[in-house]
Amino acid sequence: MAFISLSPELKAKSFTGVENKFITKYMPVLDAQAVKVYLYGLYLSQSGSTFTVADLAAALNITEEQAEGCFDYLDEFELVKVTARAPFEVTYLDAENISGTPKKYKPEKYADFARSVQTIIKGRMISPNEYREYFYLMEEYGFEQGALLMIVNYCVNMKGDDIRIQYIKKVAKSFAADGATTAKKVEERLAKFTYSTPALTKIFAAAGITRSPGIEDDRLYKKWTEELGFTDDAIAAAAKCFKAKNTERIDEVLDELFRNKKFDAKEIEFYCKNKNAIKTATTDIARALGIYVANTAPYIENYVGVWCDMGYELSTLGRIAAYCFTHERKSFEGMDDFIKKLYEKGIIEEKAVRSYIEMMNAEDAFIKKTLVKCGLTRRIIPSDRQFLSRWREWNFSDEMILRAAELAAGKNNPVAYMNGVLSSWKAEGTFTPDKIESGVHAVATHEGKSVDRSVIERHYARLRQLAEDRAESIQQKALDDELYGKLHGEINSLGIKLAFAEARGDSSAAELETKISEAQAAADARLAELGIDKADFTPRYSCSICNDTGYDADGKPCRCLKKFIQEYNNAG
Repeated sequence: MAFISLSPELKAKSFTGVENKFITKYMPVLDAQAVKVYLYGLYLSQSGSTFTVADLAAALNITEEQAEGCFDYLDEFELVKVTARAPFEVTYLDAENISGTPKKYKPEKYADFARSVQTIIKGRMISPNEYREYFYLMEEYGFEQGALLMIVNYCVNMKGDDIRIQYIKKVAKSFAADGATTAKKVEERLAKFTYSTPALTKIFAAAGITRSPGIEDDRLYKKWTEELGFTDDAIAAAAKCFKAKNTERIDEVLDELFRNKKFDAKEIEFYCKNKNAIKTATTDIARALGIYVANTAPYIENYVGVWCDMGYELSTLGRIAAYCFTHERKSFEGMDDFIKKLYEKGIIEEKAVRSYIEMMNAEDAFIKKTLVKCGLTRRIIPSDRQFLSRWREWNFSDEMILRAAELAAGKNNPVAYMNGVLSSWKAEGTFTPDKIESGVHAVATHEGKSVDRSVIERHYARLRQLAEDRAESIQQKALDDELYGKLHGEINSLGIKLAFAEARGDSSAAELETKISEAQAAADARLAELGIDKADFTPRYSCSICNDTGYDADGKPCRCLKKFIQEYNNAG
């Protein structure tokens, strides 16, 4: 039976939680008054009420100065952090994850070190607890005494005699992270920092940072120059343009510039100058597309910023977004597909884009007029544009296309019927209205018999629909698979980045090609696991010559059409 138990009445009361590590590790060595302050402060923090340090001092019958002194004492143990002085504020921290009590160190082992460190820190007396922290660094991190004294001396030169142990520990741990725990390696590390100091001083001046560069800044400088690849001039330009007032902000800015591939000082200045404009434009583009975006950053990084790099002006992108909305491209991805087509055609400048959009609008207006002539009121679909392109390749004028539309009015599938009529005219060499014979409703066979065009167009419309539905169903089945769907999206995203990289002559193109190949191989492997043939994503038409239209590329009746007419007549 446990030698301590709780009464039912006590169990029903509220409690203040205290970490076991505090009880086992810290409480045995802490000053008694500091323990009282720690526990009462912990109680106040969990009570849900608002208290001040004066309230705590009054409750423990001590002065405010004594209470604040205890918290400073606890701060040295990293049990709390004093975050403000006026008003006095404290944050309780998690105890170090080392079980048991702090180690006891033999004073005589570090007697010389203790005398030396007190000689370096002249402005105040070093407390026993601070000495214990130095002993801990040497024992746990393996610092040589001379190495740690060099670090302390460096910190005092940087911050002055009133430097706190917390800063010294932070710097010492950064040296340990680099494997610099001997006097020789600490000296080498400090020498490298001295080498980078002029560059950091220049960067600090550009950012308006008044303090001197520290060893912790050198670690960031190495990241900026060696990992991210920025020059000193580029870093200074970034700090100045973005008004970064501390190294943390400079680091955030450079990470953003790295993601957006802005490395040159002029590129950085332009990016910064236009960042707000791009952000506003991104919101406007989203609104023009009919969508809402809460965070513009990913859309700038993946779309708008890339479009700007391709040479498109923000006003031009707004025009393109308006066009995409009216043409069923109501997403950034859909707009991106359209811009890639423009870019492939060399259509980038505002005037060229405006002319192209006007041409497309005029063409859509004609398609709409043609559909109305056919008796259709539906919206324009991609196949309508494909048919119109084919008919113009066959050298038919708009007048002839509209005459064919008039003949197709009232048919079950008017557009397909038009295709049949125009194909017959092409085969007969009929390209002007005066050569059109009235009553074009049938296709003659070799035997002189005829089949109504409505029968033919229904037959081929059904064949095309079956093939296209099957392909769409198979592809959707693959996309519904979580793994394949993810790989498919990744391949599309990488493809976009590759197109832009190749356009810019970026050296990352080869790496992107490798990633695409790897993702494609993984996607193909997943399709094999699912038992799906990738070729089935493309409609398998029953006739590979005419793709189930009844007419070959020259507009002549396909042999499958002749066969269908013969079979139809035989069945009749």
